[in-house]
Amino acid sequence: MFKKTLTALSFGALLMAFGSGDVAAKTLKVQASSKGGDWAHRFMTDKYGPRLEAMTNGALKIDVLPTKAVVPHRETIDAVANGILDGDLNAVSYFSGRDPAFAIIGDLIAGYDTVDQVRTFCMHAGGKEILQKLYDKYTKGKVHVIGCGPYAKEAFVSTIPIKTVADMKGVKVRSPEGLAAEVFKRAGAAPVSLPFSEVYTALEKGVIDAADASAHVNNNASGMYKVAKFPIYPGIHSMAVLQFIVNKKVWEKLGKSGQTALEMWYAASYDAMRREADLQDRAIAAKQRAGNDITVIDWSTKERAKFREIAVGAWHDFAKKSPLAKEALDAHLNYMRSVGLLK
Repeated sequence: MFKKTLTALSFGALLMAFGSGDVAAKTLKVQASSKGGDWAHRFMTDKYGPRLEAMTNGALKIDVLPTKAVVPHRETIDAVANGILDGDLNAVSYFSGRDPAFAIIGDLIAGYDTVDQVRTFCMHAGGKEILQKLYDKYTKGKVHVIGCGPYAKEAFVSTIPIKTVADMKGVKVRSPEGLAAEVFKRAGAAPVSLPFSEVYTALEKGVIDAADASAHVNNNASGMYKVAKFPIYPGIHSMAVLQFIVNKKVWEKLGKSGQTALEMWYAASYDAMRREADLQDRAIAAKQRAGNDITVIDWSTKERAKFREIAVGAWHDFAKKSPLAKEALDAHLNYMRSVGLLK
């Protein structure tokens, strides 16, 4: 009871601060990694975008733009640093070409079992701090990191049954270049680099057998399971980490109340999106299992551990490419050992 009262008082004080003119009215223009119309994008624009305005008595608003709306997806950090965008809600791994540390923070392929584990690493066990170091280096301190973490563990889309690591041998897998492709290659698969927009057609025509795609709810909405009848759910590989960064000058002008509101809004929105995506993923999988058209495959703990062991070698080799990449991997490994994922 005391805790609830204290929270209500804190939130009330925050509203009073905005009402007193502590923060000038501002609409934050941010670009996301999701496409317009995607479930994830609708969630942010329809459900959670308006809540920032409500939280701040209209002093702060946020305009969540779809991917590529202002700049190409790999150029958002420059746009944020230069004030073209106020911020982004983009995938960290997009920037792996600048430093391999972005890949290690952005998606430690096959590393974690749950979204909660990755969000905890990002927000409380060193991930956010390393991301800030990267932006201090590559934008000369012009970007402030508010937070990072995934909202879903991606399902694995496949036109053939893949029940074990051994079944990966020779499978043509659409995969992003870099760390993900290296892990699949070491598992015996044949990685193919394709833009996401071409995945459905490539699966349909047999150009690829399987794909690193998206969350189960997004894959379902995209119609992937019309041609890929053997999804692996829960997924075995990817939990793409999304960041929330803002221009440093914009951040400073928000004042303490605005900064606190933005941090609270971010935490609440991605926690809600994670939970809703999980519920929808589960409902879709249950419906698929009840039908006769789609076979949902769930790897055993033993096979998941085998895949992680393969991935560990790729992580270490990738981490040798830069000092910050090594620091990022060390932070991951320390946390993973603390929660029993690695010995």
